[in-house]
Amino acid sequence: MSIDSSDSPQPSGAAPDLGVAVVLAADQPNDLAGFYGSLLEQAPQRGSGPNHCRLPLPQGGWLEVYRPSQARPQPRQRGRLALCLQRKGGWPELQAWIERAQSRGAQLLDGPRQEPFGVEAWLLDPEGNGLLLLVYGP
Repeated sequence: MSIDSSDSPQPSGAAPDLGVAVVLAADQPNDLAGFYGSLLEQAPQRGSGPNHCRLPLPQGGWLEVYRPSQARPQPRQRGRLALCLQRKGGWPELQAWIERAQSRGAQLLDGPRQEPFGVEAWLLDPEGNGLLLLVYGP
């Protein structure tokens, strides 16, 4: 399969009844959904039960935040997968975003720094999940 380099928001041949969600296990799903809601500037929505919240992602799809079943616990771990939140702007927007994240319990790991594609900072969210904040030019 070749990689499509077009800027089309809808993949060619994509079925309209398919969707994408990022699923994030949490010890405190309401709190973590509130953290991400603050960064995405949206109120979390109630999910399918008391231990499930969801947030619509700006360009489609969902961030699903849930507490795993005690029968199948998900231990905290930091791996190669991280959520990347993106917005247009520059250094001032990134700094304000970092400060908002830190005021809600995030920990700055690396940055902020300039990269060829924009300015970025790596953080841990309040439950220790990797989070990349990326701000790119207009």
